[in-house]
Amino acid sequence: MAQVLGKWVKLAQMGTGPGARSSHAIAVVGQKAYAFGGEFSPRVPVDNKLHVFELETLTWSVANVTGDIPPPRVGVSMASIGEVVYVFGGRDSTHSELNELYSLDTRTNKWTLLSSGDASPPHRSYHSTTTDDRRVYIFGGCGVAGRLNDLWAYDVIDGKWIQYPNPGENCKGRGGPGLAVARGKIWVIYGFAGVEMDDVHCFDPVHGLWTQKETHGEKPTARSVFCTIGIGKYIIIYGGEVDPSDLGHLGAGKFTGEVYGLDTETLEWKKWEDGPGSDNHPGPRGWCAFGKGCRGGQEGLLVYGGNSPTNDRLDDISFFTPLY
Repeated sequence: MAQVLGKWVKLAQMGTGPGARSSHAIAVVGQKAYAFGGEFSPRVPVDNKLHVFELETLTWSVANVTGDIPPPRVGVSMASIGEVVYVFGGRDSTHSELNELYSLDTRTNKWTLLSSGDASPPHRSYHSTTTDDRRVYIFGGCGVAGRLNDLWAYDVIDGKWIQYPNPGENCKGRGGPGLAVARGKIWVIYGFAGVEMDDVHCFDPVHGLWTQKETHGEKPTARSVFCTIGIGKYIIIYGGEVDPSDLGHLGAGKFTGEVYGLDTETLEWKKWEDGPGSDNHPGPRGWCAFGKGCRGGQEGLLVYGGNSPTNDRLDDISFFTPLY
């Protein structure tokens, strides 16, 4: 089997950054990464500041924002389309699940509340978000009455939510799944459904059909709360929790630090050789903030913070570039 290589770079940080945290989110617009939400102590939101990391100068700043500023939250998701960042859901300081959708125009740093209450999908946290050039997709997470397996899309042009068909019992409700768009389809990877899962599901929005995919190759072990991005036909995942703590979210389970890629054409998994143990390698972790970015003209995975095997929150930033 041909070896696939990848390169991690640990990025220096200047300025006043958010510090160590987990259960937070980032979204990348151009050469800026926007970070929001998270916790240092389990289930206690840190703040609602919008932190901005310049990928070229490696400098943090706190944005001077206006508008409908979201309250602090954990288990939140973020994604971007063009120059707009979208934030959905999470859990507040009273441990209540949320369902507001906010947008942030990065040209003006103005927050806008786009939907809430009955106009939004059901309340949730620790769900997953991804985007294409027109829609913000939301899948799964921890709802008010248990784990969810529903898929929604917010059409940023029409300004409306779309509820897609339910995937059925084969795709159990789950928290911390991977979600990515590849080859015009939405892919759900793994997640926690009472146990760590290792199944892959695919939704075709054109035909409205769900399919469970049988994958092969160097298949990753079951996991949740890992990093997921789509680059071309590949879905790349890093890290995650492979064995939950007996203390639940209050403790640290067993984490992994591996990188895998799924070829969505052949359905073959491959393990990226990415220099584990090196100074640049971020090591095992989960509950990270992550996003797809571009550095040195190459697309890759930006990872910030997360929870460690010692249950300490992390504050480092790393960038992974797949070398095909």
